[in-house]
Amino acid sequence: MSAASPYAARLGKIPIERREVEALGSVTAYWVYGPADEEAPTVISVHGFRGDHHGLEPVIAYLPGVRVISPDLPGFGETPPIPGRDHDLGLYSGWLTAFARAVAPDAVILGHSFGSIVSSAAVAGGLRTPRLILINPIGAPALEGPKGVLTRLAVLYYGLGARLPQRIGTALLRHPFIVRIMSIAMAKTRDPALRRFVHDQHDRYFSRFSDRDVLHDAFVTSVSHDVRAFAGVIDAPTLLIAAQRDDITPIEAERRLARMFPDAELVEIAEVGHLIHYETPAEAAGAVRRFLRLPFAPGR
Repeated sequence: MSAASPYAARLGKIPIERREVEALGSVTAYWVYGPADEEAPTVISVHGFRGDHHGLEPVIAYLPGVRVISPDLPGFGETPPIPGRDHDLGLYSGWLTAFARAVAPDAVILGHSFGSIVSSAAVAGGLRTPRLILINPIGAPALEGPKGVLTRLAVLYYGLGARLPQRIGTALLRHPFIVRIMSIAMAKTRDPALRRFVHDQHDRYFSRFSDRDVLHDAFVTSVSHDVRAFAGVIDAPTLLIAAQRDDITPIEAERRLARMFPDAELVEIAEVGHLIHYETPAEAAGAVRRFLRLPFAPGR
């Protein structure tokens, strides 16, 4: 039985349209939230590892009046892999550049978690954007985070999933028990209803990867790169929205990361970890609205 979304009523007031576009020789599925008016502020949102476009919907629910374009990354959700390519950072940053140029040139780019790496690499590589927004940015090597031991276990897990016979390996990577353990490890909220929603979201969308090879490529990319490598050459004004209890990038590392950008602002959110987009989306959206100089949405 699915858990009720605490953000459903807000999201239900926002128009949503599914579309497709060719990018990097394959078809990308994406969703457009908000007004059809081309004059509305436009944001392209890039979701995190193992997720799809649904993950950022709680934040979008607090951005009425903003046009948000939210694709599924290649190999996840409803977007198939790019044929004949390793799904490494070069592919993902090249795909984002091609996608943005096709659907919304000069849109604001927003990336969450793994999406922060992809977005930063693309902007550093030449993708034009007036502003860059990073939620839960990966600001240090994942293996050095507060729970580096768990990350090393994840390396073993994804490696095992890639080496076992295909049927067994894929079943391991999609096993509901493992997905729930990941969800429990990341959730910080003490609200039982919100925890049920978070776990339900991971149950629904965390295993919608196309195949184990793509998943393994993306995982290796996620633990082999971080935003620090690109910060110094990004000249667009940048907003970092970081969690004070993030187990992947500690807040001290996020503070150091903010100082690496030529023009960056850091907003810290207390009592939340790596799931800002699920647990504190109103606070994240408020920071986004301030950064984009937009009026606040009525009612929190």
